[in-house]
Amino acid sequence: MNKINPTSCVATSNQEIQIPDSQGRNIVLYFYPKDDTPGCTIEGNDFTRLHESFSSNNTVIYGVSRDSIKSHEKFREKFNYTIDLISDEDESLCKLFDVIKLKKLYGKEHMGIERSTFVISPSGDVLKEWIKVKVDGHAEEVLEFVSAL
Repeated sequence: MNKINPTSCVATSNQEIQIPDSQGRNIVLYFYPKDDTPGCTIEGNDFTRLHESFSSNNTVIYGVSRDSIKSHEKFREKFNYTIDLISDEDESLCKLFDVIKLKKLYGKEHMGIERSTFVISPSGDVLKEWIKVKVDGHAEEVLEFVSAL
């Protein structure tokens, strides 16, 4: 995937998000499996902690999962996130970025989101992608990449 066709989606704070960004910023889209689970909470905390540094580098961060806006709002409020979360209940963004994969949990197989992150330029180019993300240190690695742009 090299370029993203313009698309819009619904996010927390009652927003409609444009991808690529209509305000000329880079976008970090990080896909995560489920609200209020351990790894997803740590990832959200890390991106929130670095939010100002991303903003200083003309970059906006959005977390994406299949959870509802209502679930996202509760998750965001519970952990005081300063980043917004996109609800992808119909999996349209997940399919666009090909992050729905066969996963195993406790010996059972199911289709779920593979933790992945993408940096998208204001012109819609995918500048970098991380697949099968390990949470520890990931937000810092993404910030390092964005800072070098």
